[in-house]
Amino acid sequence: MIKLDKIQQRLAEAIKQSGLTQTELARRLGIKQQQISCYIKGQKMPALDTFANLCAVLDLDANEILCVNEYKE
Repeated sequence: MIKLDKIQQRLAEAIKQSGLTQTELARRLGIKQQQISCYIKGQKMPALDTFANLCAVLDLDANEILCVNEYKE
């Protein structure tokens, strides 16, 4: 079963490991830095379009972040 907390954890870790500052990442995504902070803290999840853009900017596999591959097993 896919759990929201695991998705939030993976997303936060990917953002932290990106090497980008929250401010730079927010600028690239066209959102406020506070939103990035909320994603890292697990307080909010990005909208679907923001999530897709986040995956593109950070070169992330959306299936990996969403734990899809684990669900198949």
